[in-house]
Amino acid sequence: QLQLQESGPGLVKPSQTLSLTCTVSGGSITTDPYYWSWIRQPPGKGLEWIGTIRYMGSSYYSPSLKSRTSISRDTAKNQFTLQLSSVTPEDTAVYYCARKVRGSDYFIDWGKGTLVTVSS
Repeated sequence: QLQLQESGPGLVKPSQTLSLTCTVSGGSITTDPYYWSWIRQPPGKGLEWIGTIRYMGSSYYSPSLKSRTSISRDTAKNQFTLQLSSVTPEDTAVYYCARKVRGSDYFIDWGKGTLVTVSS
């Protein structure tokens, strides 16, 4: 059974870089046709897709966050990582990692999420 687990600091200061890791168990992040994504939900708001890394390693991002976002992976550890730079309090959210199938708009597996607060 596939499991995803987010990890990282729960508090980040404004202007710093937010860094989160998703550890995947029960399946490989290099398996075709799966894509691996980061999604967030600010308090009282809806879900926002941040970006995705494909099974072959290339990535793509939300246009609104692209200039501040990088998603990378460590295949040896079966992990993928989100880095969001120059954060502000508006980046405070629950951050989720998730899996989808190539060509689908739906995420079939989710982590439990982790709250990241941006505050000085």
